[in-house]
Amino acid sequence: MDTSSLMEQILSSGNLNRAYLQVVRNKGAEGVDGMKYTELKEHLEKNGEIIKEQLRTRKYKPQPVRRVEIPKPDGGVRNLGVPTVTDRFIQQAIAQVLTPIYEEQFHEHSYGFRPNRCAQQAILTALDMMNDGNDWIVDIDLEKFFDTVNHDKLMTIIGRTIKDGDVISIIRKYLVSGIMIDDEYEDSIVGTPQGGNLSPLLANIMLNELDKEMEKRGLNFVRYADDCIIMVGSEMSANRVMRNISRFIEEKLGLKVNMTKSKVDRPSGLKYLGFGFYFDTRAHQFKAKPHAKSVAKFKKRMKELTCRSWGVSNSYKVEKLNQLIRGWINYFRIGSMKTLCRELDGSIRYRLRMCIWKHWKTPQNRAKNLMKLDVPRWAAFKIAYCGDRYARLAHNGWIQKAISIKRLTSFGLVSMLDYYTERCVTC
Repeated sequence: MDTSSLMEQILSSGNLNRAYLQVVRNKGAEGVDGMKYTELKEHLEKNGEIIKEQLRTRKYKPQPVRRVEIPKPDGGVRNLGVPTVTDRFIQQAIAQVLTPIYEEQFHEHSYGFRPNRCAQQAILTALDMMNDGNDWIVDIDLEKFFDTVNHDKLMTIIGRTIKDGDVISIIRKYLVSGIMIDDEYEDSIVGTPQGGNLSPLLANIMLNELDKEMEKRGLNFVRYADDCIIMVGSEMSANRVMRNISRFIEEKLGLKVNMTKSKVDRPSGLKYLGFGFYFDTRAHQFKAKPHAKSVAKFKKRMKELTCRSWGVSNSYKVEKLNQLIRGWINYFRIGSMKTLCRELDGSIRYRLRMCIWKHWKTPQNRAKNLMKLDVPRWAAFKIAYCGDRYARLAHNGWIQKAISIKRLTSFGLVSMLDYYTERCVTC
């Protein structure tokens, strides 16, 4: 494919319109210039032709990205770079033209940030490899990958495919556009700021070199962005692969392997893309399930949404819970978790009963509502005047009968078990 005149494809009306619509769909925070995505249309109407001419003549100068720190669940922070909305628009236009070119080069076992590919496909491929006798796992952790990409190495790799100097020039400018941290400018000597529309593609271009090396060595692997696992048949092979691939990553790609987090392990000790793995003795094969840390994260969020002191209506709490449940099940639906869903359903209903009991407030109101829900008068008054012992009362048989599963379902609450049974691919 001729890649010597890509800039005109990037600046075509159709491509720019698609880029604009995508940026608006993504929404996102303001960059260093404070411009909101809702202001982009007016800005392009006034300055669109000037921007296009600057890109053609290599005079366009991207603005620095705004640094945002996102706390990680296990401690530390992840650095995100927020480009201006104009730069997001241009990066999106570039990515749309380059993606089809590089899709032809990318490995079939690379799943991150690619069209029509997802984390679940990576997990299913990994399971196939594990169940083919490759039950020793090399889990390689790249230390701050997006912050350590070597610009010269990346541009050399891009230059092998892209022959349009204007496109090469603007990509290089984005790499070195700098970072604003609390109104202080800092040069970006290495790295591709995580958060830019072009960053996922650039990351895959860089790590495709690793994919090609692993394929050349005949290794079974799956990669999702910078999360890579290799599956081999013995502990000795796993240790050898760990040494050799780590050396390739550091010496040839100029990236850093975090040796404290990288490890050789069996599938049961692995956490990959939020999933854990176990051996099903009945089926004689490895299967996936939500990892314990993913379950703990779900429970923490569920408790936040069912907090009694959160001053919103119970119907709003149910609405937010349903969003959490659907999103979580849709992600983990390829895993085995019927028992887990049953347990979580019980916890959610228990906590909602406490919320409802608090919402009823006074003993008189509680007694009245219980009687409305078919609780005998004597039992209703006895329970209503027990005080605010929410946790104990939520387990009370009469309250469970009044605020039953059926009534909570009619109130709109989605059952995790029912939704999982509808959605899962392993049932």
